[in-house]
Amino acid sequence: MIEPTDRRVSLVRQCELLGLARSSYYYAPAGESAENLELLQWLDEQYTRTPYFGVRRMTAVLREAGYTINPKRVRRLLRLLGLETLFPGPRTSQAAPGHRIYPYLLRGLNIERVNHVWSSEIV
Repeated sequence: MIEPTDRRVSLVRQCELLGLARSSYYYAPAGESAENLELLQWLDEQYTRTPYFGVRRMTAVLREAGYTINPKRVRRLLRLLGLETLFPGPRTSQAAPGHRIYPYLLRGLNIERVNHVWSSEIV
């Protein structure tokens, strides 16, 4: 009876068992370039000052600062940082549930002369 001395599984077989392509096994992701790191830092600082600037405005400000950059790159870098523009969401004019609705008391009243109706704002 012959016993195998080498019980290791080949790399090809390991990748097959995992359902992984061998090229994926050997791939080492590249890091960000020094220019991108500088842009990321700049975008983070600018976002802290003006969180309401979108991709277009951030691109314009970067171009004013002397960078050659397009909106697609700015969008990718902002997404990489996890930053989103702050803006009013939908349904901001909807009344809260249970809020009292005050009647409009002047409906149907014809205003015929000066000082017929006065108004004031109570805050």
